[in-house]
Amino acid sequence: MDLFDKITKNMGGPIGQHQKWSHGYFSFPRLEGEIAPHMMFNGKEHLVWSLNNYLGLANHPEVREADAKAAADYGMAYPMGARMMSGNSKHHEELENNLAEFVGKDAAFLLNYGYQGMVSIIDALVDRNDVIIYDAESHACIVDGVRLHMGKRFVYKHNDIESFEKQLERAERMIEQTGGGILVITEGVFGMSGAQGRLKEIIELKKQYKFRLLIDDAHGFGTMGPTGAGTHEEQNCIDGVDVYFGTFAKSMAGIGAFVAADTEIINYLRYNMRSQTFAKALPMPMVLGLKKRFELLKSNPELREKLWVIARALQNGLVEHGFDIGITNTMVTPVFLKGELIEATSLTMDLRENYGIFCSIVVYPVIPKGLIELRLIPTAMHTLEDVERTLDAFSEVAAKLKDGYYKENKMAIA
Repeated sequence: MDLFDKITKNMGGPIGQHQKWSHGYFSFPRLEGEIAPHMMFNGKEHLVWSLNNYLGLANHPEVREADAKAAADYGMAYPMGARMMSGNSKHHEELENNLAEFVGKDAAFLLNYGYQGMVSIIDALVDRNDVIIYDAESHACIVDGVRLHMGKRFVYKHNDIESFEKQLERAERMIEQTGGGILVITEGVFGMSGAQGRLKEIIELKKQYKFRLLIDDAHGFGTMGPTGAGTHEEQNCIDGVDVYFGTFAKSMAGIGAFVAADTEIINYLRYNMRSQTFAKALPMPMVLGLKKRFELLKSNPELREKLWVIARALQNGLVEHGFDIGITNTMVTPVFLKGELIEATSLTMDLRENYGIFCSIVVYPVIPKGLIELRLIPTAMHTLEDVERTLDAFSEVAAKLKDGYYKENKMAIA
């Protein structure tokens, strides 16, 4: 078979197979205008619940000013080259030091991208003699990093400590033969369900088993804990997390990521993470922009407080209206409905076209067949009026779904 014939025949699986009719609307939609709760989609203003701009920093005037000044002063090329060779600067190092102190670790290392960074961290930390244990609902960046591992890997049921301990027992038997170590990977906040990883209970098992813990706290950094330092701060177990990973694409409304740990481990990663060794350093405008975002994150706790006011109002309101929001105990707000793909697409179009509400839709294979998930991301920029409007709209479309309205595919794209 010709390679391209195989590709065009299946388009990469369940998601790719739908691209002909979903592209530009359900996938790769174009939101236009200022990054805010209200943006333009298909020529109409929509109330948007799909942006991870948790603290509303994307269009903060001080952020915009810092970004513009840094671009004018340095351009996008500086510093030129990879960090190890010629792309280092005092501003990169200052940001790393500040981040490390904030999340309770000795040192930190900046990464160009979150996804790429996590894959590369896993690749650098383990060799073929080591065993990885990871949560079944881990983000794709963790899954892909684990796939690169040439040794054994065991998955445990999502947030199931009994299942986790069984995998620890298997791993210990394995490393008795290989002489390797055990790396456990989970998330601080699971981005689809909104559940917190059971960090404290995992760390408690360090008393019985020897392993190191890496957490992906992309959604927790800046939003969780008394100061926003992360989910490990929220659960009061900072010291038990050996390697902390956070991204700038969520609460900091930027791009890139960082990893924090003991100085010796960070120095090892600096010299062994191939994604950073062979890639250009983060451009100076991004670094200086991130420094301003981080300054605002720390000095404006009212932004985090406003985020939680909106999140709690939204989640409490949904529950009061009879909606299933799963087990979320963070700001991520899933709404689960019963229905098939055809109903999911029609319902989502109805929300967008007739109610002016834009939120993400999740269907099989990400969640089980017969379920529809509408995923809402509250931010500090949303208002209580936005919440009330959404609750009213969701109540109406849920009633239509129950009555079988969407089975007729009245809203489907031709």
